[in-house]
Amino acid sequence: MEFTSLLQVPCPEDEGRTMERLTDIELSSVHATKPKSAGLVNDATSIVLQEEDVETPCGNIRVAIQGDRAKPAILTFHDIGLNHTTCFQGFFGFADMQPILRHFCVYHLNAPGQEEGALQLRPEQDALGNPETLNGNSYSYPTMEQLADAVHHVVEHYNLRRIIGFGVGTGANILVRYSLCHPSFVDSLVVINPTCDAPGWIEWGYQKMNMWYLFSGQMTNFTEEYLLWHWFGKKTRWENHDLVNVYKDCIKAINPQNLALFIESYLRRTDLGLIRELDNIRRNTVKNVKCRTMLLVGDDSPHLDEVVNMNGRMDPQETDFVKIADCGGMPLEEQPAKVCEAFRYFLQGMGYSSHFPALIPSRSVSTCSDFSLASTRSPTTEEDAVEC
Repeated sequence: MEFTSLLQVPCPEDEGRTMERLTDIELSSVHATKPKSAGLVNDATSIVLQEEDVETPCGNIRVAIQGDRAKPAILTFHDIGLNHTTCFQGFFGFADMQPILRHFCVYHLNAPGQEEGALQLRPEQDALGNPETLNGNSYSYPTMEQLADAVHHVVEHYNLRRIIGFGVGTGANILVRYSLCHPSFVDSLVVINPTCDAPGWIEWGYQKMNMWYLFSGQMTNFTEEYLLWHWFGKKTRWENHDLVNVYKDCIKAINPQNLALFIESYLRRTDLGLIRELDNIRRNTVKNVKCRTMLLVGDDSPHLDEVVNMNGRMDPQETDFVKIADCGGMPLEEQPAKVCEAFRYFLQGMGYSSHFPALIPSRSVSTCSDFSLASTRSPTTEEDAVEC
């Protein structure tokens, strides 16, 4: 780079002056570059995965495998409008996660028709989503219970003895259902933005509108705004424009009718029927999650109330409730370092501490160091949650 200085050097007799006259500095051979747009927390395309289709009674399940299959298994399931790439690949490619992932194999599950480049599951669907016009040719999408059963078929297909479930939103609900049906196969659960209730009237109304548009093959502004709210909440939606814009681009790649079927299945979910029993004698006789579980939510998440409600119905001796500070509805992308540290503490509590190097709490998540001390109880209120 060449610099041509046009500065005037002051003479000794000018030292008494309060100001010196300076002219412009001319720069040559300088090339402007356009700043790189923000993307996911990590470039998901740089991660090597093996993708396979596993046949189940409810259709093929696309499974993306990351890591050595001989190691303990982490099994993930995504939220509505997402797939294993947009929901998990950024977080599992995060630098702080690599010391953990060296000791695990991750199996990313995609709900039928939600993987990238998926074929339309109901090509004969009419524009208004009316199944009566199809003469029985419509595709019957699996229910939440059937999706949980499909998870078990994947577990058996890969001969997995026990898994660590890692789910977000709808995927969290599916993995909790799976743990209730097959408790001997689940070592622990990490669920983000989970819900244990049937849908309310407000959710029902919004999702019915979304389904009407999506079944007609349209991805409207109404549905786009709803998905962004569902993923991020209001605060992140208006403050983190770069991240939101990335997911706006992801929405364009969604198959509308396939998404409508997944939403319809989630909208028809039943209550999990969890019963919180504090009596040690009767505790094992009631319906509840029997494995160690971490409920995780952002303090500005649109699903905070649902997670607090679910925490109040979980077994307090087996549940950790972690609330991530300065975070909306997608902590895996908004605060990956905090989630990673909480996850590492959780795994250490499960007996995996010998697998990891010494944990040094990062400055940005120093308050999360209380996690290991508070993990023996499950707070019943939002104020009592371990805050990272």
